[in-house]
Amino acid sequence: MQKSHHRFSELFAQLGLPSDPAGIQAFVSAHSPLAANVALADAPFWTAAQAAMLREELLGDADWAEVIDQLSNALRAPSAGRTA
Repeated sequence: MQKSHHRFSELFAQLGLPSDPAGIQAFVSAHSPLAANVALADAPFWTAAQAAMLREELLGDADWAEVIDQLSNALRAPSAGRTA
């Protein structure tokens, strides 16, 4: 079974967030860095519905899991919240 490959913009749209490049960058900048000991779905900035979607998709290793992992990594990057 081949999994779909979703993009960041599609994940942000699915979460009901601005999904344009500027909106994605603003979100990552505003919420970075996320502490290593905090699971992505447990971060305080998600609504209950957003957290549930992230948790369910990761637990089920669904199509979204890869891009959710990428978002987690982006939010944990030390320089993610800084602009050059």
